[in-house]
Amino acid sequence: MKDATTIFTRHPANPILDPKDFPGIAKIFNPSPAIYEGKTILLVSIVPHSIGWGTGETRVAVSTDGINFTIEDKPFIEFDTTVAPYDLANKHRIDNRITKIDDTYYILTPVAVDGHLGPCTILGKTKDFKTYEPIDIITLPPNRGASLFPEKIAGLYYKLDRPGGGTGSLGTIWLSSSPDLINWGRYRPLIRPYNHLNGTKMGPTPPVKTDRGWLVITHNVMTPCDGAHYSIGAMMLDLNNPAKVIGKTASWLLFPEEDYETRGTVDNVVFPCGALVDEEKDEIRLYYGAADSRVGLATGSLSATIEACLKEL
Repeated sequence: MKDATTIFTRHPANPILDPKDFPGIAKIFNPSPAIYEGKTILLVSIVPHSIGWGTGETRVAVSTDGINFTIEDKPFIEFDTTVAPYDLANKHRIDNRITKIDDTYYILTPVAVDGHLGPCTILGKTKDFKTYEPIDIITLPPNRGASLFPEKIAGLYYKLDRPGGGTGSLGTIWLSSSPDLINWGRYRPLIRPYNHLNGTKMGPTPPVKTDRGWLVITHNVMTPCDGAHYSIGAMMLDLNNPAKVIGKTASWLLFPEEDYETRGTVDNVVFPCGALVDEEKDEIRLYYGAADSRVGLATGSLSATIEACLKEL
């Protein structure tokens, strides 16, 4: 393996979720994956024709085989907008990050905040993907893409932040910690754009624990003369000291190349919000948004991805 670009293979059924198959929906994109009762769950970002382009919502998509999904008819993430702090968090509840801790699935949702510098991140939870409970706002705006670690490290919870919301040169990733998932502090810079693929910005997804470190799938943005190109990469963090980056991909794992990735609402985008890892199969399932319009699936070797990070391929 000379670089990381050969590790992942797109599923032949791609795009596995396409709005043309779901009447009333204009866009289906940027899925966050989980396994629940043996089924694959995706929290998909949805824009129905009825609510317009600037206001997205999150719905639950369910599959028994990981390929063919049904999508719920109603939004999953809802707030009582008559009660603070959710009275202004009324638009664009999309691009979730799911982390399972014990028997609870915690969901970090970036939301637009009317009249303020948004977005901020709202922490919520579910145990069954039928009922959703918001907990609190856990990032200052602008912050888009915050992602939780799945367990405590040295007695503290940790999360990855993207202060600045990924705007321009502010597309860096920071680390913060908390005793209780609500009160966060000890902010530390972790990594900033480091090569041509993420020269504009980069952002995290929930870390996956491996025996060689924390694997973090990332999105990376470069902006050549024809506009932004979103690709997918990865990095590794030290298991006991997540403030230490021990490796990162120098090339992409996935780059927008297929027609359904290069043409859409936003051209030239492959965008992850998480990954499903099967260590026994040595497999990563990567569900991703394609051109902010559809959902694709790519699979690749876990060990090869880790090796690419550690050798910076």
